[in-house]
Amino acid sequence: MAASQVLIDGRTLSIESLILIRDGLATAALSNEAISRMQASRKAVEDILDSDKIVYGINTGFGAMSSVQIDSENLAKLQLNLIRSHACGVGELMSPEHVLMMMVIRANSLAVGNSGIRVEIVQTMLELVNARISPTVPRIGSLGASGDLAPLSHLALGLVGENDFLIEDEEGWTLIDASDAFGRIQSSPVSLQAKEGLSLINGTSQMCTFLSEAVSTLETLVFSADCATACSVEAIKGSHKAFDSRIHAARPHMGQSISAARISALLADSDINRSHADCDRVQDAYSLRCAAQVHGPVIEALQRARETLYIELNSATDNPLVFIAEEGTSEVISGGNFHGENLAIIADNLAVCAHELGSISERRTNLLMNPQWSGQKAFLAVEEGLESGLMIVQYVSAACVAELHHLANPASTTNISVSMEKEDHVSMGATACHRLLTCCEMLSRVIANELIAAVGCLRNIPETPGTGVSTIFSTINGMIPELEHDQSLSEVSDGLALELRFGLLHDL
Repeated sequence: MAASQVLIDGRTLSIESLILIRDGLATAALSNEAISRMQASRKAVEDILDSDKIVYGINTGFGAMSSVQIDSENLAKLQLNLIRSHACGVGELMSPEHVLMMMVIRANSLAVGNSGIRVEIVQTMLELVNARISPTVPRIGSLGASGDLAPLSHLALGLVGENDFLIEDEEGWTLIDASDAFGRIQSSPVSLQAKEGLSLINGTSQMCTFLSEAVSTLETLVFSADCATACSVEAIKGSHKAFDSRIHAARPHMGQSISAARISALLADSDINRSHADCDRVQDAYSLRCAAQVHGPVIEALQRARETLYIELNSATDNPLVFIAEEGTSEVISGGNFHGENLAIIADNLAVCAHELGSISERRTNLLMNPQWSGQKAFLAVEEGLESGLMIVQYVSAACVAELHHLANPASTTNISVSMEKEDHVSMGATACHRLLTCCEMLSRVIANELIAAVGCLRNIPETPGTGVSTIFSTINGMIPELEHDQSLSEVSDGLALELRFGLLHDL
C-alpha cells in the first residue's frame, strides 16, 4: 500500500521519489502549476493548427521527412502511425518496475510545460502507474538520441490500447490485455491529437530510468566497499593509520575524506588493533592503505552524476518545444534536448568506477587468502591440501572483474548515423545506462566475496574488531556457513550480493 504521494511538477522529481514509486511505496499526481503550464502549451499548438503555419512535429513528417507537410485531416493518423512504426523494439522485456519509472519520468518531463500535450494523457499515464499497471516494453531499440524512440513508442502503444500490459498482484506480475488494463483504472485508451505522439516518444526517459537505479545502487555499493575494507583491515590485523584524518586533510578531496572517515569510524575501538600495536609490519598493501584514495573518486563521480541526473529528470527533452512569452505569444522551436550524451558519458564513467571498486576489492580478497597477510591457513582451508577452502571464491571475483573490465568499454564512442544522415550523431546512452546495471550486479558479487572471506578470517581471531566492523559481522555472519569443510558457496555469494544491492549495510 502506497504511503505517500509524489508531486509531478516538472521541477522536483528525485531519484528517491522514483525508487518509492518503483517499489509501490508512493503514488504520483500532477501539480496544479504543471497542469496550467501544460494547458497553455497545448493551446499554443491548437492556435497553430487554426492558422496556416507549417511547424515541424505538428503538421509535418518526422526525421528525414520533416519537409513533408501533412493535411489537417490526417494529423491524428500521423501520430498513430508514428508510434506504430517506431514500436519495433526487440529483446527481453524491460522489468515492469522500470517501465513504471519510465512512465513517471516521461510524465514529469511533459509536466515542464513545453511539450504541447493534453493534460488528460499524462493523467492517464499516472493512473496506470498508481494502479501498478505497466505496458510491455522490449528493452533494445534506443540509440540515446532523438530520444528513447522505440521503448517509448511501446509505452505509447499501450496508452492507445494497442499493447499488452502487466499488472502487479499478490503473486507477482500478470499479463493482461489493454481492455482489462483500462477497465482497472475505469478509463479508456487515449486518442492522440497533433504533436502528442511525438511528445510521448521523444525524450530520455529510458536512459534516466536505468541511470537512476544504477546511481542509487552504486551509492549503496561504494558504502559497502568501505564496509568491506574495514572488515579486511581487521581480518589481516592491518594498520588503521592510513585512515587518519590528517592524511586526508593534507589532500582534501571530498570523496577521499568521506571514504576515510567512514572506514575510520567502522574501525573505532578495536581490540584487534590494540593487540598488534607493536607488530613489525610497516605498511599494508595498496588495496588497504589506498582504499580511500580509490573509493573517494567514485563517491565524487556519483555526486556529479546525481546532480546531472536531477537536472535531466526535471527537463523538457522532446522536440520541438513550445515556449510561451509573458505577453502570451508563443513560438515552437526545434532543437536537440533529446540527445543523451550527458547521460551516456556519466554512465560510461561510472562503469569505469565500478570496475575500479571491483578490482581493488578482489585484491583485498586475495590478501585474505594469503597466510603472509592474514596469518591464517591458505585460502582459510581447514585441512590445507586436502581442502581448497575459499580458493575459488577469489577466482570467481577475478572472473567478475574481467566482466567489469569488458563492461567498462565506453558505449558513447559508438556512433551509427541514422535517418538518411539527418540524425548523424547518437549517444548510445540507453546501452550505456543499462550496461551500468549489469556492472552493479557484478560489483556486488565481488564485494560479497570479500566479505565472505573477511568473516571467515574474523571468526578465527579471538579479539573483538572495531565497533562498526562488529556490527557488520553480526549482520552478515548468519548468512555465511561455518567454513568447517569444503562446500559450494554460489548461493551464499549471490544471496549476499543481492542483499548488498538492496542496502543491507547502508543504514548501519
